[in-house]
Amino acid sequence: MSFVGGHWWLILIVLVIVLIIWGPGKLPDVGAGMGRAIREFRKASSETRDTFMNATNAPVNDPGPPPPPALPQPPPPAAPLPPEHHQASGAPPQAPVSH
Repeated sequence: MSFVGGHWWLILIVLVIVLIIWGPGKLPDVGAGMGRAIREFRKASSETRDTFMNATNAPVNDPGPPPPPALPQPPPPAAPLPPEHHQASGAPPQAPVSH
């Protein structure tokens, strides 16, 4: 069935009715609104198709997110200096404390 050859008179009738209802002043606004609606529909269908294709083509063995980096270990506490080190530094010797 040919679009132009078979139903052109129906399209002409619909256009005449639209012209009568909205008038020649509103016809550009109606056309612009229809154009925006068609663009939004195409955009939404394209995004839906892309989302569907990405979901179906995702790898089966997804390793997931990488593990968090290991936190650095704090250095061990410093050992106390031996008593002879205090004497070599020029400090006066300290008497041992008895309890």
